[in-house]
Amino acid sequence: MFHLITAVLALYVFWRMVWLQPWPQAIKALLGVLILAVAEHHLVTRQFFGSMASPEIPGALLMVLGCAFGALIISAMLLLVLDIAALLPRLRAALGAPRLRATVGVVAILLSALGVWQAVRVPDVREVDITLAQLPAELDGLQLVQLTDLHASRLLQRPWLEAVVARSNALQPDLLVITGDLVDGTVAARTADVEPLRDLRARLGVYAIAGNHEYYAEYQQWLDHFAQLGLPMLLNGHVTIEDAGASLVLAGITDPAAARFGQPLPDIEAALAGVPEDAAVILLSHRPLAAAGNALAGVDLQLSGHTHGGQVLGMHWVTQSFNEGYVSGEYAVGDMRLYVSNGTGLWNGFPLRLGKPSEITRITLRSAKG
Repeated sequence: MFHLITAVLALYVFWRMVWLQPWPQAIKALLGVLILAVAEHHLVTRQFFGSMASPEIPGALLMVLGCAFGALIISAMLLLVLDIAALLPRLRAALGAPRLRATVGVVAILLSALGVWQAVRVPDVREVDITLAQLPAELDGLQLVQLTDLHASRLLQRPWLEAVVARSNALQPDLLVITGDLVDGTVAARTADVEPLRDLRARLGVYAIAGNHEYYAEYQQWLDHFAQLGLPMLLNGHVTIEDAGASLVLAGITDPAAARFGQPLPDIEAALAGVPEDAAVILLSHRPLAAAGNALAGVDLQLSGHTHGGQVLGMHWVTQSFNEGYVSGEYAVGDMRLYVSNGTGLWNGFPLRLGKPSEITRITLRSAKG
């Protein structure tokens, strides 16, 4: 379905941008082939260069392909706006001008290049304060750093992850969590790239959960490797964090992608088994799904990622529709707070961010009992 959609977009851009131009037929044909090749480059990399989730090609080439694919998507969006506006008779001639349509392509390429740069840069720190009704007054001010959607790959390699780890450690967090999609690719391909995770530090510990991408290549081997890195995984389980004579519960669940690979499905009841009813509970859930049910189960704060914030302003509405209305930032879900991070990294198949910046999130917890 994905490849069919991209093919339709390619044909639309060719028809509404290139075909209208007073250029030689050979030039139009060449541009048509290039546009279709860009639209279907994921299919090529999947067949010949690893997998769609993790094409093993140079990072510079991934950025070029990402820029070209992003330009295709942006062109299609801009052309659609022009075509809708051109339904008005008085605007039809001006908005259908070939020169204007060619300009759309140039603008799309420039915006896409900016978007790729925004996607691969080391994220800034986003500061968030969240008040929890059940948080003990002794833990007021506790600082938690959330990383998510690191997607270590040929695009975001070891130097990038080293910089993320250094910036996170510099915040001196009390607690650090990673809410899934740490890697793309096999253990053999990514061993060096994920090594910096070994250096993450937090006073009360570092914990993680699996995202959907962990299941796409060697799930069990990755769990074993994360253990070697000293990274505890909360998979339908919890730990009790004690500090200043008080405590809170940190729980984590698996991802729905587990169903395709015969692995345990998300189980909030198992994750919270034995947790006292009056405990303050923070849940790590890669996707911002089932939030209402998690709130009823006694969760006070759910931390999620997966959406990447929608990546491009405007496109985030589509992402939101596939994630129960949640895409970026803080939400109230019953008595529970939900925070959805824009993501620290992103999938290398669409390395583009415009208006939805990546983030290293520092959350300061506040107690309503203080």
